[in-house]
Amino acid sequence: MIISVASGKGGTGKTTVATSLALSLGKDTQLADCDVEAPNVHLFVHPEFRNEEIITVPVPKVDESRCTGCGKCVEICRFNAIVNIADTIMTFPELCHGCGGCQAVCPAGAIEEGERIIGVIQHGLCNGMDFLHGRLRIGEAMAPPLIRQVRSRINPDKTAVIDAPPGTSCPVIAAIKDTDFVVLVAEPTPFGLNDLELAIETVKILKIPAGLIINRSDIGDMGVADYAARENIPVLMEIPYDRNIAEAYCRGEPLVEAFPQWRRRFVRLCEDIDELVAEIAL
Repeated sequence: MIISVASGKGGTGKTTVATSLALSLGKDTQLADCDVEAPNVHLFVHPEFRNEEIITVPVPKVDESRCTGCGKCVEICRFNAIVNIADTIMTFPELCHGCGGCQAVCPAGAIEEGERIIGVIQHGLCNGMDFLHGRLRIGEAMAPPLIRQVRSRINPDKTAVIDAPPGTSCPVIAAIKDTDFVVLVAEPTPFGLNDLELAIETVKILKIPAGLIINRSDIGDMGVADYAARENIPVLMEIPYDRNIAEAYCRGEPLVEAFPQWRRRFVRLCEDIDELVAEIAL
Protein backbone atom coordinates (compact mmCIF):
# COMPACT_ATOMS: atom_id res chain seq x y z
CA MET A 1 0.00 0.00 0.00
CA ILE A 2 1.09 3.57 -0.71
CA ILE A 3 0.11 6.14 1.91
CA SER A 4 0.69 9.79 1.07
CA VAL A 5 0.82 12.49 3.73
CA ALA A 6 -0.30 15.91 2.54
CA SER A 7 -1.53 19.28 3.77
CA GLY A 8 -3.15 22.36 2.32
CA LYS A 9 -0.21 24.49 3.43
CA GLY A 10 3.24 24.17 4.93
CA GLY A 11 4.03 24.03 8.62
CA THR A 12 1.12 21.85 9.70
CA GLY A 13 3.22 18.88 10.88
CA LYS A 14 3.10 16.85 7.67
CA THR A 15 6.73 15.75 7.88
CA THR A 16 6.32 14.89 11.57
CA VAL A 17 3.47 12.54 10.67
CA ALA A 18 5.19 11.00 7.63
CA THR A 19 8.44 10.22 9.44
CA SER A 20 6.66 8.91 12.55
CA LEU A 21 4.42 6.63 10.51
CA ALA A 22 7.28 5.18 8.46
CA LEU A 23 9.57 4.65 11.47
CA SER A 24 6.77 2.97 13.40
CA LEU A 25 6.17 0.45 10.60
CA GLY A 26 9.84 -0.61 10.49
CA LYS A 27 12.13 -2.18 7.91
CA ASP A 28 9.44 -3.38 5.49
CA THR A 29 8.58 0.26 4.79
CA GLN A 30 9.85 2.71 2.21
CA LEU A 31 9.86 6.44 2.99
CA ALA A 32 9.85 8.79 0.00
CA ASP A 33 10.23 12.57 0.25
CA CYS A 34 8.46 14.03 -2.78
CA ASP A 35 8.78 17.63 -1.67
CA VAL A 36 11.61 17.99 -4.17
CA GLU A 37 11.76 21.78 -3.97
CA ALA A 38 12.53 21.70 -0.24
CA PRO A 39 13.22 18.12 0.94
CA ASN A 40 13.77 17.88 4.69
CA VAL A 41 12.80 14.35 5.74
CA HIS A 42 16.47 13.31 5.65
CA LEU A 43 17.17 15.77 8.46
CA PHE A 44 15.04 13.60 10.77
CA VAL A 45 15.83 10.04 9.67
CA HIS A 46 19.55 10.55 8.81
CA PRO A 47 19.80 7.99 5.99
CA GLU A 48 23.05 6.55 4.75
CA PHE A 49 22.88 7.39 1.04
CA ARG A 50 24.00 4.58 -1.25
CA ASN A 51 23.54 6.06 -4.72
CA GLU A 52 22.55 9.19 -6.59
CA GLU A 53 20.90 9.43 -10.02
CA ILE A 54 20.98 12.47 -12.25
CA ILE A 55 17.50 12.96 -13.71
CA THR A 56 16.96 14.53 -17.12
CA VAL A 57 13.97 15.33 -19.32
CA PRO A 58 13.93 15.31 -23.14
CA VAL A 59 14.08 18.68 -24.88
CA PRO A 60 14.12 19.52 -28.61
CA LYS A 61 17.28 20.32 -30.56
CA VAL A 62 16.71 21.95 -33.95
CA ASP A 63 19.00 21.24 -36.92
CA GLU A 64 18.80 24.57 -38.73
CA SER A 65 20.31 23.10 -41.88
CA ARG A 66 17.28 20.82 -42.29
CA CYS A 67 14.57 23.10 -40.88
CA THR A 68 12.16 24.46 -43.54
CA GLY A 69 10.45 26.90 -41.16
CA CYS A 70 7.04 25.33 -41.72
CA GLY A 71 6.02 26.07 -38.12
CA LYS A 72 4.29 22.76 -37.35
CA CYS A 73 6.41 22.34 -34.23
CA VAL A 74 5.35 25.79 -33.04
CA GLU A 75 1.67 24.99 -33.60
CA ILE A 76 1.73 21.81 -31.50
CA CYS A 77 3.56 23.24 -28.48
CA ARG A 78 1.08 24.71 -26.01
CA PHE A 79 3.79 25.89 -23.63
CA ASN A 80 5.75 28.08 -26.09
CA ALA A 81 8.88 26.01 -25.59
CA ILE A 82 9.54 26.27 -29.31
CA VAL A 83 8.76 29.45 -31.26
CA ASN A 84 9.38 31.07 -34.64
CA ILE A 85 11.14 34.42 -34.30
CA ALA A 86 12.20 36.26 -37.46
CA ASP A 87 11.96 33.04 -39.49
CA THR A 88 14.22 31.25 -37.00
CA ILE A 89 13.02 28.35 -34.84
CA MET A 90 14.14 28.92 -31.25
CA THR A 91 13.71 26.64 -28.25
CA PHE A 92 13.23 27.45 -24.56
CA PRO A 93 14.14 24.22 -22.72
CA GLU A 94 12.94 25.46 -19.33
CA LEU A 95 9.37 25.61 -20.69
CA CYS A 96 9.47 22.18 -22.36
CA HIS A 97 7.30 19.43 -20.88
CA GLY A 98 9.11 16.69 -22.80
CA CYS A 99 6.10 15.40 -24.76
CA GLY A 100 8.04 14.89 -28.00
CA GLY A 101 5.22 16.34 -30.10
CA CYS A 102 7.46 18.76 -31.97
CA GLN A 103 9.75 15.96 -33.07
CA ALA A 104 6.80 13.81 -34.14
CA VAL A 105 5.20 16.44 -36.41
CA CYS A 106 8.35 17.82 -38.03
CA PRO A 107 8.10 16.78 -41.73
CA ALA A 108 11.77 17.50 -42.38
CA GLY A 109 13.09 15.48 -39.45
CA ALA A 110 14.93 18.57 -38.28
CA ILE A 111 14.24 18.09 -34.57
CA GLU A 112 16.26 15.71 -32.46
CA GLU A 113 15.89 14.80 -28.81
CA GLY A 114 18.29 16.44 -26.40
CA GLU A 115 18.19 16.36 -22.62
CA ARG A 116 18.18 18.78 -19.71
CA ILE A 117 19.10 18.03 -16.11
CA ILE A 118 16.24 18.80 -13.71
CA GLY A 119 17.64 17.36 -10.47
CA VAL A 120 18.84 14.26 -8.68
CA ILE A 121 17.34 11.32 -6.78
CA GLN A 122 19.21 9.96 -3.76
CA HIS A 123 18.53 6.51 -2.36
CA GLY A 124 19.70 5.21 1.01
CA LEU A 125 18.94 3.29 4.19
CA CYS A 126 17.88 4.36 7.65
CA ASN A 127 18.20 1.54 10.19
CA GLY A 128 17.33 -0.91 7.43
CA MET A 129 14.40 1.14 6.10
CA ASP A 130 14.48 2.25 2.47
CA PHE A 131 14.60 5.99 1.93
CA LEU A 132 14.62 8.09 -1.21
CA HIS A 133 14.12 11.70 -2.09
CA GLY A 134 14.46 14.06 -5.02
CA ARG A 135 16.33 17.37 -5.13
CA LEU A 136 15.17 19.79 -7.80
CA ARG A 137 17.91 21.71 -9.62
CA ILE A 138 18.15 25.28 -8.35
CA GLY A 139 16.28 27.56 -10.75
CA GLU A 140 14.17 24.73 -12.20
CA ALA A 141 10.55 25.83 -12.61
CA MET A 142 8.75 22.48 -12.84
CA ALA A 143 8.79 19.97 -9.99
CA PRO A 144 6.30 17.32 -11.30
CA PRO A 145 8.70 15.57 -13.73
CA LEU A 146 11.17 14.90 -10.90
CA ILE A 147 8.39 13.89 -8.50
CA ARG A 148 7.13 11.35 -11.03
CA GLN A 149 10.64 9.91 -11.26
CA VAL A 150 10.77 9.56 -7.46
CA ARG A 151 7.36 7.85 -7.52
CA SER A 152 8.53 5.42 -10.22
CA ARG A 153 11.22 4.12 -7.85
CA ILE A 154 8.84 3.12 -5.07
CA ASN A 155 9.12 -0.59 -4.29
CA PRO A 156 5.71 -2.27 -4.85
CA ASP A 157 6.64 -5.02 -2.38
CA LYS A 158 6.84 -2.60 0.54
CA THR A 159 4.43 -0.30 2.33
CA ALA A 160 5.38 3.15 1.09
CA VAL A 161 4.92 6.45 2.93
CA ILE A 162 5.14 9.58 0.77
CA ASP A 163 5.81 13.00 2.22
CA ALA A 164 4.06 15.20 -0.34
CA PRO A 165 4.73 18.87 -1.04
CA PRO A 166 2.43 21.35 0.75
CA GLY A 167 -0.52 22.98 -1.01
CA THR A 168 -2.84 21.74 -3.75
CA SER A 169 -0.97 22.61 -6.96
CA CYS A 170 0.61 20.42 -9.66
CA PRO A 171 3.49 19.06 -7.50
CA VAL A 172 0.98 17.77 -4.95
CA ILE A 173 -1.08 16.09 -7.66
CA ALA A 174 2.05 14.36 -9.00
CA ALA A 175 2.95 13.13 -5.50
CA ILE A 176 -0.43 11.78 -4.34
CA LYS A 177 -2.02 10.63 -7.60
CA ASP A 178 -2.81 6.89 -7.68
CA THR A 179 -1.85 6.37 -4.04
CA ASP A 180 -4.08 4.16 -1.89
CA PHE A 181 -4.79 6.65 0.89
CA VAL A 182 -4.07 10.28 1.74
CA VAL A 183 -3.47 11.40 5.32
CA LEU A 184 -4.24 15.12 5.52
CA VAL A 185 -2.66 17.11 8.34
CA ALA A 186 -4.31 20.33 9.47
CA GLU A 187 -4.34 22.78 12.35
CA PRO A 188 -7.66 23.77 14.03
CA THR A 189 -7.56 27.42 12.96
CA PRO A 190 -9.43 29.47 10.34
CA PHE A 191 -6.36 29.37 8.09
CA GLY A 192 -6.06 25.62 8.63
CA LEU A 193 -9.73 25.15 7.75
CA ASN A 194 -9.43 27.16 4.55
CA ASP A 195 -6.47 25.13 3.31
CA LEU A 196 -8.05 21.84 4.43
CA GLU A 197 -11.12 22.59 2.32
CA LEU A 198 -8.89 23.03 -0.73
CA ALA A 199 -7.02 19.80 0.04
CA ILE A 200 -10.25 17.83 0.51
CA GLU A 201 -11.58 19.05 -2.84
CA THR A 202 -8.32 17.95 -4.46
CA VAL A 203 -8.47 14.38 -3.14
CA LYS A 204 -12.14 14.16 -4.11
CA ILE A 205 -11.29 15.05 -7.70
CA LEU A 206 -8.56 12.41 -7.68
CA LYS A 207 -10.96 9.92 -6.03
CA ILE A 208 -8.49 8.95 -3.31
CA PRO A 209 -9.79 7.99 0.15
CA ALA A 210 -8.55 10.31 2.87
CA GLY A 211 -8.41 10.76 6.63
CA LEU A 212 -7.45 13.66 8.83
CA ILE A 213 -4.88 14.23 11.56
CA ILE A 214 -5.44 17.38 13.61
CA ASN A 215 -2.11 18.71 14.84
CA ARG A 216 -1.90 21.09 17.80
CA SER A 217 -5.45 19.96 18.42
CA ASP A 218 -5.97 21.80 21.70
CA ILE A 219 -5.54 25.28 20.25
CA GLY A 220 -7.85 27.15 17.89
CA ASP A 221 -11.48 26.17 17.43
CA MET A 222 -13.74 23.31 16.30
CA GLY A 223 -14.08 24.47 12.69
CA VAL A 224 -11.74 21.80 11.25
CA ALA A 225 -13.35 18.94 13.18
CA ASP A 226 -16.87 20.11 12.27
CA TYR A 227 -15.93 20.38 8.59
CA ALA A 228 -14.43 16.86 8.62
CA ALA A 229 -17.65 15.51 10.15
CA ARG A 230 -19.79 17.19 7.47
CA GLU A 231 -17.59 15.81 4.70
CA ASN A 232 -17.40 12.29 6.25
CA ILE A 233 -13.62 12.55 6.59
CA PRO A 234 -12.53 10.39 9.55
CA VAL A 235 -10.32 12.04 12.17
CA LEU A 236 -7.58 9.43 12.55
CA MET A 237 -5.51 11.09 15.26
CA GLU A 238 -5.14 14.26 17.28
CA ILE A 239 -1.72 15.53 18.33
CA PRO A 240 -1.84 18.14 21.12
CA TYR A 241 0.19 21.32 21.27
CA ASP A 242 3.20 20.33 23.36
CA ARG A 243 6.36 22.37 23.85
CA ASN A 244 8.39 19.18 24.32
CA ILE A 245 7.28 17.90 20.91
CA ALA A 246 8.18 21.26 19.34
CA GLU A 247 11.63 21.20 20.94
CA ALA A 248 12.27 17.65 19.72
CA TYR A 249 11.29 18.73 16.19
CA CYS A 250 13.74 21.64 16.37
CA ARG A 251 16.48 19.18 17.33
CA GLY A 252 15.62 16.99 14.34
CA GLU A 253 14.21 14.15 16.45
CA PRO A 254 11.23 12.23 15.04
CA LEU A 255 8.20 12.22 17.32
CA VAL A 256 8.19 8.45 17.84
CA GLU A 257 11.88 8.39 18.78
CA ALA A 258 11.72 11.33 21.15
CA PHE A 259 8.52 9.95 22.71
CA PRO A 260 8.36 6.15 22.20
CA GLN A 261 4.82 5.98 23.61
CA TRP A 262 3.62 7.49 20.34
CA ARG A 263 4.95 4.58 18.27
CA ARG A 264 2.02 2.33 19.09
CA ARG A 265 -0.41 5.08 18.13
CA PHE A 266 1.15 5.36 14.68
CA VAL A 267 1.09 1.59 14.22
CA ARG A 268 -2.61 1.74 15.08
CA LEU A 269 -2.97 4.58 12.57
CA CYS A 270 -1.73 2.30 9.80
CA GLU A 271 -4.11 -0.45 10.96
CA ASP A 272 -7.01 2.01 10.80
CA ILE A 273 -5.98 3.02 7.28
CA ASP A 274 -5.87 -0.66 6.26
CA GLU A 275 -9.42 -1.12 7.55
CA LEU A 276 -10.71 2.00 5.77
CA VAL A 277 -9.15 0.98 2.45
CA ALA A 278 -10.54 -2.56 2.82
CA GLU A 279 -14.04 -1.19 3.50
CA ILE A 280 -13.90 0.99 0.40
CA ALA A 281 -12.72 -1.95 -1.71
CA LEU A 282 -15.83 -3.89 -0.66
